[in-house]
Amino acid sequence: MDNSLLTAVLGALIGLALALTGAGGGILAMPLLMLGLHLTVVQAAPIALLAVGISAALGGAIALRENRLRYRAAGLIGVVGICTAPLGAWIAHRIPTAPMTVLFALVLTYVAIRMMRDARVSSQIPPDQKLPCVIDPDQGRLHWTAPCARALMMTGGLSGVLSGALGVGGGFVIVPSLARYTNLDQASVVGTSLGVIALVSAGSVAVAVGAGSMLWPVAVPFALGSLAGMIVGSRLAGLLSVVALKRSFGAISLVAAAVIVIRIV
Repeated sequence: MDNSLLTAVLGALIGLALALTGAGGGILAMPLLMLGLHLTVVQAAPIALLAVGISAALGGAIALRENRLRYRAAGLIGVVGICTAPLGAWIAHRIPTAPMTVLFALVLTYVAIRMMRDARVSSQIPPDQKLPCVIDPDQGRLHWTAPCARALMMTGGLSGVLSGALGVGGGFVIVPSLARYTNLDQASVVGTSLGVIALVSAGSVAVAVGAGSMLWPVAVPFALGSLAGMIVGSRLAGLLSVVALKRSFGAISLVAAAVIVIRIV
C-alpha cells in the first residue's frame, strides 16, 4: 500500500474513534503512528494533535449546530488547557525517547482499563448525588458556581499538559470529568469534549509548528483521513452500542500498549 494511502487510512480510524466516543482519538493516534509509520513519541505527537484537532473542530461544529455543545464550559476548559499545553511540550522535549515511550504506554494502559471498567458499570448518576456543575432547569444552562469552575479548570489543566507532552487531545480526561462533575447527557458530554479537544489541540499544534517539529508529508494525509473518519463516524454515532465501543477501544488500546513496550525492551 502506498505510504500516503496507509497514512490516510490510519487517520480515518482516528476520526472514527473520536466521533463515536468523544475521546480516545489522540491516545489511539499515537500508537498507530508509532507502530504503523515507525515514528517516535515526539515526532508523532504534533501529527496526532493536528489530525485530532481538525476532526474535533468538525465534530464540535456539528454538535454546536445540534445544541449538544456547552460552549461556555468548553471555552473555560479549553483556555486553561491551551495555557498548560506548552508545559507539557517542554517536559516532552526533556525526557529521553525510551522513558517517554514507556510513560505513554502506561497512560494508554490506564485509559484502556478504565474504558473497559466503565463499560461494565452503569453511567447513570444517583439522583441524590450532589454535583458541582448542574443544569439550571429554568434556563437549560449549566449553573456556574466556584466549585463548578474549579472542577472544569482542573480538567483543562490536566488535559493541556497531557496534550503537549503526549500528543493526545485529552478526551480521555475530559469525557470522564464531565460525566463525573456534571449532569449532562452522553450526547452533550461527547459534543462538549470535542469542542475542548479542538481548542487544546490548536494550542499544542501552534507550539509544535513554531518549533518546526511538524512532519507535514505525514501530517497532511493523516489529518485528511481523520476528517473523513469523523464524517462517517458522526453518522454512525447513534447506531452503535456505547458499551461495545468502550470494550473494543479498551481491548485495542491494551494490545497497542503491550506492542509499544515490547518494541523498546
